[in-house]
Amino acid sequence: MRTAIAFITILAATATSAADIDPGHIIDAATGDWNGDGKPDLAILAGSAEAASDEQIGIYIYLRDADHELLRLSARAPDKIWGSTDADGVLGREPSIKAAGKTSIAVRSQNSAIGRERWDQTLTLAYRNKQFVVAGYTYNHYDTLANAGGSCDYNALTGKLQKDGKDVKTVPRVIAIEQWSDETGQSICGQ
Repeated sequence: MRTAIAFITILAATATSAADIDPGHIIDAATGDWNGDGKPDLAILAGSAEAASDEQIGIYIYLRDADHELLRLSARAPDKIWGSTDADGVLGREPSIKAAGKTSIAVRSQNSAIGRERWDQTLTLAYRNKQFVVAGYTYNHYDTLANAGGSCDYNALTGKLQKDGKDVKTVPRVIAIEQWSDETGQSICGQ
């Protein structure tokens, strides 16, 4: 955790653009060796300084420079997931980011507090061909009044899809994190 805090401090001091990241809205951070070069890298979730609301959160991934001990922005995906940036906000809307395996990143968002439609989703990101792609998408939802719900688990790299526990035929897809949207995931899952 100390490493993540140090990285965030460096990031706040060297942000590429004030319009990209508001240091006061950094929500979570994770460190890992995303590109497998043996050097620690950084992934963060942050709200935008210019966002109309505090519910749109960006994913920013920094790789360690090959020649210098500096972090370089590798993936910039503003307004990518939904959640709260307010520490005093409603519980059950907090997103998170963490290392998943040796070179993957798991980004989780949720709504387990507001309205009757509750859901959680996890985007698994992987570094492939010098870009960060969505390697997996997991989405679970339920209606608290109708007592109904469903699930979808898609491995984008292999094309394996399970919908409500049943295998569904589909194809692999390479989708850069910058190109991903909630609509992409919902279309894959047929919702």
